[in-house]
Amino acid sequence: MTELTLAAGKTNSNNLLRRDIRFLGNILGEVLVHQGGNELLDIVEKIREASKSLRAVFLPELHEEFKGMINSLEPEIRHQVIRAFAIYFQLVNIAEQNHRIRRKRDYERSAGEAVQTGTIEAAVRDLKEQGFNFSEAQEILESMSLELVMTAHPTEAMRRAILDIHKRIADDVAQLDNPTLTFREREQLREKLLNEVITLWQTDELRDRKPTVLDEVRNGMYYFHETLFHVLPEVYQELERCLSKYYPEHLWHVPTYLRFGSWIGGDRDGNPSVTANVTWETLKMQRKLAIREYQGLLSELFKYLSFSTSIVDVTEELLASIQKDRLQVTLNKTPHWRNEKEPYRIKLTYMTEKLHNVLDDSKKDSNDRYDNVNGLIEDLRIIDRSLRHHYADYVADTHIKKMMRQVELFGFHTATLDIRQHSKEHENAMTEVLAHMNIVSNYAELEEEEKVTLLERLLNDPRPLTSPYQEYSESTTECLNVYRTVFEAQKEFGPQCVTSYLISMAEAASDILEVMVFSKEVGLFRKEADGTVVCTLQAVPLFETIDDLHAAPGIMHRLFEMPIYRQSVAAMNDLQEIMLGYSDSNKDGGVVTANWELRVAMKQITATAQQYGVKLKFFHGRGGALGRGGMPLNRSIQVQPPETIGGGIKITEQGEVISSRYSLKGIAYRSLETATSALITSAVQARVRPASNPEEDKWDDIVAGISETSLNKYQDLVFREPDFLKFFRESTPLVEVGELNIGSRPSKRKNSDRFEDLRAIPWVFAWTQSRYLFPAWYAAGTGLYTYYQNNEENLKVLQDMYKNSTFFRSLMDTLQFAIIKADLVIAKEYAEMCGDSEAKDRIFGQIEQEFHLTKDMILKITGVPEILDDSPVVQESIRLRNPYVDPLSYLQVQLLTELRAAREKGQDDSDLLREVLLTINGIAAGLRNTG
Repeated sequence: MTELTLAAGKTNSNNLLRRDIRFLGNILGEVLVHQGGNELLDIVEKIREASKSLRAVFLPELHEEFKGMINSLEPEIRHQVIRAFAIYFQLVNIAEQNHRIRRKRDYERSAGEAVQTGTIEAAVRDLKEQGFNFSEAQEILESMSLELVMTAHPTEAMRRAILDIHKRIADDVAQLDNPTLTFREREQLREKLLNEVITLWQTDELRDRKPTVLDEVRNGMYYFHETLFHVLPEVYQELERCLSKYYPEHLWHVPTYLRFGSWIGGDRDGNPSVTANVTWETLKMQRKLAIREYQGLLSELFKYLSFSTSIVDVTEELLASIQKDRLQVTLNKTPHWRNEKEPYRIKLTYMTEKLHNVLDDSKKDSNDRYDNVNGLIEDLRIIDRSLRHHYADYVADTHIKKMMRQVELFGFHTATLDIRQHSKEHENAMTEVLAHMNIVSNYAELEEEEKVTLLERLLNDPRPLTSPYQEYSESTTECLNVYRTVFEAQKEFGPQCVTSYLISMAEAASDILEVMVFSKEVGLFRKEADGTVVCTLQAVPLFETIDDLHAAPGIMHRLFEMPIYRQSVAAMNDLQEIMLGYSDSNKDGGVVTANWELRVAMKQITATAQQYGVKLKFFHGRGGALGRGGMPLNRSIQVQPPETIGGGIKITEQGEVISSRYSLKGIAYRSLETATSALITSAVQARVRPASNPEEDKWDDIVAGISETSLNKYQDLVFREPDFLKFFRESTPLVEVGELNIGSRPSKRKNSDRFEDLRAIPWVFAWTQSRYLFPAWYAAGTGLYTYYQNNEENLKVLQDMYKNSTFFRSLMDTLQFAIIKADLVIAKEYAEMCGDSEAKDRIFGQIEQEFHLTKDMILKITGVPEILDDSPVVQESIRLRNPYVDPLSYLQVQLLTELRAAREKGQDDSDLLREVLLTINGIAAGLRNTG
């Protein structure tokens, strides 16, 4: 009966999604008529129907007719057609996001006491059923750590103004499910939505300038204000509820295992706009946000803490704390509470004033402000104890406990800010500093072992290398200022405000030691007179290329065997953070080799660290797109080898991923809940390793061979085909993507056309726009086929691996997503823009052949008739979206051709460029991916 109920509920739920899409589509149709007349709606409908027909049955004559229809559009109507399809996708995405929230609620409502897979309760129930007692469960919780780090990587194509409209539309669409609405209220809701879509139509999707770094900081803080300050403590509350349910004999306070960090305002790799001053301003803005949030929470508490001493007895501790506040705190910004019989409200006025004074530099070192979060937490504890004293436990549990959790999570800094810089910048600065001190004339030219020996000696030498009276170049001065800023920030905003300094393109041990030497210059690293080492900023290597991944275990071995370095790790609780780059490794070696080499490197580095008693925290630099390691948050945890998560996990949350996961509270909660569930499950697996599968070593050898063949195939085209880079530039919107004002950072590390200097984000973005999705699948087919070789026994091995190997299954599923989203028919239209027809035919021919081989191998290994047959919901979503994305792709090809022809003549057409950029936004919304 339950299954029938759930099945019926699922069908009804899907009907509601279709209802919402149809409802919003009809409203958009009204807007098109209102803004462009019936002619506009008729043209859009005609194009839509033709695109659907072409998808249903591909016929060459229909294809030519469809292209003719697209190419015949007049510029003014063409502009509106582009916007119509782009806005349609925005509305569909809103409906789908709302549907995800609805579907979860429907399940919970219909399932009764049944526990949904992937929830926190499911993970805690499994913990109990597997026989873990309280102490063991507590140890597992204490071993867990997940940090999600927001980055300013330029992959969010939406303006903040558009996101705000989306939020309002989403809130209104959710109201359609309200059964208590009257007929008139439904009519008013429809009218409100109509006006919101008109506003969306009349709001410019494109930024008129590149955002500044501080603009990006504000955009990132938007998600903390809108969702994370409220949702994150709710995830903790749910975990504590479940633990109390399955381990009722104990009181639970879950340690901090899940929190957010940020790179925005700290990531200066290739972005000269991120200066030391900008980093300081970022930290001030983050502190202001946290303080404002707490002030708002205290204001809300006023409603609930009206308890009167005429009726209840509060604690002497509370009364004493109020008396102390009266002696130390002057109420300038907060009005006095005159009712002496309401002590909680009196206490809250002083707490609000002390929070305000945190932002007042003139109040530093005074008693009428909180020096750190501990003072605020202690005041909340005093209130909590007093409430429980007179049995107001519900208020304490519901409001005070939640705020204490918020303060524990966000402190006075909101999010820990990471610093990142390219290794070459440190080498250049070190060369100049050492030359000024006459230590070595040209540090950069030393052999690696000479560098390491010198840097080790400098770390053990207490004497400074720099002087305030010495003049340095602008770049070296800025490099040194960053360390000074971090030192001051840790004093001003708390030691947790900045704890990691990431080194891009770390290729040798000296790259890490250089950062430590500079840290020593300002006191972030120091050796005391008694030999004790103090370290408050950890140098974190970022291994990005395939060669760097190969070298990583040896680099860490060299560092760990160095006494002074090992002491610095001991000062950080014997924990070493290491970052792995998914984007550049993919760009360097292709999707199969990147995933394999990352896995191998993790295991080898972990084994190296274990030799020295060091725990590792791997920081996974995943992007949103498939070609940059993108996948759902819980899956990105599940695919890690269990032995590699002991010290915790960090994962980047980039660009469009941030808005899709954290713009709505319901989706943010679900994402963090499934991540928590996956984290608990992985932590259990790390403790109780199942008996090793004797086939695993054999499977590893097979994947290693597949990876090697795939690497050669990939690099033959990308690095050894002389015309490949020209083909890439001309048959994708690479150049034009760089003109989309979506980030403060340049698209290249240097002003260079070398492939090595092209960033991974525009590389993936351009391939995605042109429907190739090349980085997400190319060379996989050749690697798989080389093992298969039409041998049925070998195929059975691959099928067995797909069923039983977590890594191989994840890789194959990622390839499925890439293949179903790619469209080589449309990609061929982009290829026609390549000026060299011989090179075009040769290179596109290789890509097309590899595409079909990859698809064929996936179908053989997974055993399904069509790609993603085992994920029908996703398959259907992509199938339904394609006919609406296709017109934008054909329009983009036409516009790129016209724009480039005009530019070759020395002309520029801002209207044409604007239309190109609109198609980029529309395709990004349609495919739900940028870079």
